[in-house]
Amino acid sequence: MLDLPPPDTLYDALLARDPAYEGRALVGVTTTGIFCRLTCPARKPRPENCRWFADATQARAAGFRPCLRCRPIGATAEGEALVMRLMADLKDDPGRRWSEADLIGIGLDPSTVRRAFQRHFGQSFLQMARAARLRHGMRTLTKGAAMIEAQLDAGFDSASGFRTAFARLFGHPPHRMRGGGDLRADWIDTPLGGMIAIADDEALHLLEFIDRKALPEGLRKLSGLVGGRVGLGRSAVIDQVEGQLRAYFSGDLSRFSIPVHLHGTEFQRQVWRALQDIPAGQTRSYGQLAEQIAQPSATRAVARANATNRIALVVPCHRVIGADGSMTGYAGGLWRKEKLIEAERRYA
Repeated sequence: MLDLPPPDTLYDALLARDPAYEGRALVGVTTTGIFCRLTCPARKPRPENCRWFADATQARAAGFRPCLRCRPIGATAEGEALVMRLMADLKDDPGRRWSEADLIGIGLDPSTVRRAFQRHFGQSFLQMARAARLRHGMRTLTKGAAMIEAQLDAGFDSASGFRTAFARLFGHPPHRMRGGGDLRADWIDTPLGGMIAIADDEALHLLEFIDRKALPEGLRKLSGLVGGRVGLGRSAVIDQVEGQLRAYFSGDLSRFSIPVHLHGTEFQRQVWRALQDIPAGQTRSYGQLAEQIAQPSATRAVARANATNRIALVVPCHRVIGADGSMTGYAGGLWRKEKLIEAERRYA
């Protein structure tokens, strides 16, 4: 992390609740002993009562306690109460059919909810709720149940609605995945949300968070690369992925040993292999990654390759940050990137 901006700049950002400083700076208030995000809605302190920190570790070491209102030790999304409330509701009842009327019924403005979720997750809450419902249908199909049973289990009244939603995610209707295939797709639960894993008997081909905006495109591309030979079900590799993810999130595994099949150009594969060489607990800038593959002038191309990675966590594209130490975008959600980097510090 580079040196913090001057105190006057930080104080102006605090008054403006500037989101550009999320993940980059925190303020400690000497009169209360509490430290906050610069976006905290609490009453603003006087400038002489402010101390500035690059991260929560520094603030705590200086004796400050985290604010209970903006939650500065969690991911950015945890600073918004309505986001955390709805995420908890979704976790408790993933099969619920949410609508804007439901949001209004619990006292929330749909447009406010939509903007908050777009800001943190790149998609609306209603889109995330639909993805959670599809999970139930997918698992029912995987067990060999009838299509109508999977449809109802996913909370869809019409078969056409279920088929359309399924096809939007996978790129083809569910019956195309009922038969055998060289690749098998299944759902894996993690502390940061559900993931889709696709593998054959030899290697992992795709691992993505289910709510990633570009997931449908990635699934369609993979289906095309393998001639549409993707079915629902498990392989030994997916079992291995699930086991290693469990150990990783428990703090017992710093490096994955899962064989991967990297679908891309030679340059992209070179970048992705370099990502796998970044140890847990460390980060790199795009420029450093370009130098690592001996192509220092290819920073932008490296950034594009990083963004097109389709094997999350195992190929750790979340470990790449801005040259100034700031959190750059992450297709799986900036809130996840924040949590992953924070959690991996224990491996450093």
